[in-house]
Amino acid sequence: MDRIIIKDLLVRGIVGINPDEREHEQDILVNATLWADTRPAAGTDSIGDAVNYRSVAKAMIAHIRGGRPQLVERLAEELAGICLAADRRIAEVEIAVEKPGALRYARSAGVVIRRRREGDSG
Repeated sequence: MDRIIIKDLLVRGIVGINPDEREHEQDILVNATLWADTRPAAGTDSIGDAVNYRSVAKAMIAHIRGGRPQLVERLAEELAGICLAADRRIAEVEIAVEKPGALRYARSAGVVIRRRREGDSG
């Protein structure tokens, strides 16, 4: 499988358990790796044969802006589902969700998850 990457998607949204985090948007950094076979698109040079990563990114941005999960684990799971639902050709996804500045002395803190389409084995 080939990898399509969406790197350093920075969106403001609500995520966290502290009262201040529930009231004020903060930066949320997302990295996504989508596993798909890109050979059909490479062969035809047609967007119709490609996974449209712009559409995937727009769906993730809308979800982050509109959602209000408490945990980054929940947000990562939701974003993985959005990616898999966006295009049947996406077989697997890895999502990293980070909160920059969440920990003193650390650039960011977050979680990385990897999910594959249900019914796929291996």
